[in-house]
Amino acid sequence: MEITRLSTKGQIIVPKAVRDAHRWEPGTEFAVEAVAGGILLRPVRPFRGSRLEEVAGALPYSGRAKTEAEMKQAIAERVRQRRGRGRY
Repeated sequence: MEITRLSTKGQIIVPKAVRDAHRWEPGTEFAVEAVAGGILLRPVRPFRGSRLEEVAGALPYSGRAKTEAEMKQAIAERVRQRRGRGRY
């Protein structure tokens, strides 16, 4: 268990071991919730999660559906292009 202190400005330092374990960077925003016995800090996600059913068809596409093989081939080609430019 880590111990920290409330500053005169009302700030609390989250111990480095905890920040590193959760990969919290400077600027991470937190929701603060009062719970029985204390508070709960929960990192705020920039976008809420969504399900496929909520976003399917969100981008317009005209033409025949691509096969799985065509999609894999297109992905492989794009990876080759990116690696050729020294990325990834």
